[in-house]
Amino acid sequence: MAGRRPSAKPSDAGHSPVSMADLARELGVSMTTISRALSDHHSIGPATKQAVLKLAKKLNYQPNRMASSLRKGTSTLLGVIVPHIEGRFFASVVHGIETAASKAGYSVIICQSSEDVAQERKNLETLLSAQVAGILVSVSRTTLDLRHFDKVLRRGVPLVFFDRLLEGESVNAVVLNDQDGALQATRHLLEQGCRRVAHLAGPQHINIYRNRRQGYLDALQSHGLAPDQSLIIACDMTLEGGRACMQTLLSLSTPPDAVFAAGDSAILGALQVLKSRGLRVPQDVALAGFSNEDLTMVAEPNLTSVDQRCEEMGQAAFRLFTDLVAAEGTAFSQRQVVLQPQLFVRESSVRQVEQGAK
Repeated sequence: MAGRRPSAKPSDAGHSPVSMADLARELGVSMTTISRALSDHHSIGPATKQAVLKLAKKLNYQPNRMASSLRKGTSTLLGVIVPHIEGRFFASVVHGIETAASKAGYSVIICQSSEDVAQERKNLETLLSAQVAGILVSVSRTTLDLRHFDKVLRRGVPLVFFDRLLEGESVNAVVLNDQDGALQATRHLLEQGCRRVAHLAGPQHINIYRNRRQGYLDALQSHGLAPDQSLIIACDMTLEGGRACMQTLLSLSTPPDAVFAAGDSAILGALQVLKSRGLRVPQDVALAGFSNEDLTMVAEPNLTSVDQRCEEMGQAAFRLFTDLVAAEGTAFSQRQVVLQPQLFVRESSVRQVEQGAK
């Protein structure tokens, strides 16, 4: 310690984070000495350790955990790719992941694909370059195959999908029982006396939309109703898409008396068109959506929707990732965790009171 050189304190030089190099300069020792002292290495004497720790506390030194993980050949970074972060669903899923990850000592890097498979590929490269410990992903609407994820598996990085999967793909995943959720919503509309229930259907190569369409068909069958193909319309699940589909449905010679959409943004678009036409909801057309977004509670009337257990999905995805980590080097059969949905019935679909008064 006698060779200490005088220098300006790192805290005097703006607000940059204090580094190990700053500590080494201040004490006149090597960065190796600082690193070993901070990790309580046996080769560093008590006096030096005490001096390093005292200075680190004084200057509020925070270790760079990413750099430390890379030096050790391990990582506590977890990569997450989502189509978007706006709205309640993906934001809540990510919150569930972050909560569980933080408790386990992981930090989370969040990437958005913006529903673009090209951006999804770039996200993947970014996360692999960061040497993340694992990747949790919900694919974009424009993702038609999973070949770009092969690189993840070749590198031995644990990979977990959540919410959205592609038809025919066998992967580790956490999903909702979308078919049952759609069955509940459509059955509810039928129980309200509706008989021409339309369906705004999302891209069928993605599991959630394919399963929601099947749940809709199951409900019709259970009520002895044959599907009318003119009432099933492909929709991109956006506000604009919902508006366009509702315009098409109202142009039919016999319009629907109810609409079940595979997403809440689309059903809100449908609601806007109905209001602009002077039609009453639910008296003329009853509505139900899927996702239980916050917008369902601020719409007038409030919209009936299926809740997707968002935070629980995020936590379950993280648990599946930790199971994969724990099983490293041993056989691990692919697993799908299935969560059960819940239908929240609100004003947009309840017609029984009015019918009973007739």
